[in-house]
Amino acid sequence: MNLSRGKKITILVLLVLIADQISKIWIKTNMTLGESISVLGNWFKIYFIENNGMAFGMQFGGLAGKLFLTLFRLVLAGFILYYLNKLIKKRETPFGVLVGIALIFIGAVGNIVDSVFYGVIFSESTFTQTAVMFPEGGGYAPLLFGKVVDMLYFPIIHTTLPDWFPFRAGEEFIFFRPIFNIADSCITVGVTYLIIFHRKYFTSVSPSASGGKSVSGS
Repeated sequence: MNLSRGKKITILVLLVLIADQISKIWIKTNMTLGESISVLGNWFKIYFIENNGMAFGMQFGGLAGKLFLTLFRLVLAGFILYYLNKLIKKRETPFGVLVGIALIFIGAVGNIVDSVFYGVIFSESTFTQTAVMFPEGGGYAPLLFGKVVDMLYFPIIHTTLPDWFPFRAGEEFIFFRPIFNIADSCITVGVTYLIIFHRKYFTSVSPSASGGKSVSGS
């Protein structure tokens, strides 16, 4: 069956979003906050945390910042969807560009679901108790104020810096410290992929600015 480019992108978006949400729901309902599971020794762990802010656990301005960030994500996701749909309709758009933008869209929507709905459909996750889905007493937060679930942790290097080190001597050093989720990684992969492989597509002169002739080499 020969699928159109639009259908291929739709399938990609749905499959990765489903994987993102399945992983988060499983973590929420099977692990307590701070619990970890070793996958590849000490190099890769499933480590459950939640955050109110941006990607990789960064925080942003308390409750007001949380509301602003959720609303901003909704607007941004709408814009990305509009832009992606516009590019799909252009036959000259490289399929790789569509994939890269689709990954960024997946990242935005994946964390939007957490922020918008998780506070309503889950009970609070604690360090001693797992969350319950659709609890009788209601969720832990109003609509738009849910926490984002993170679980992918790669402390590839975990050591103590030697005393002769020029800065932070004798202190604990962990690389890579941030804990993230599938949606976060989609944004990183999508942006990196577009910069490395399709930069010319975005930096070339547009058809309207070049008398109807595209200068893109992609």
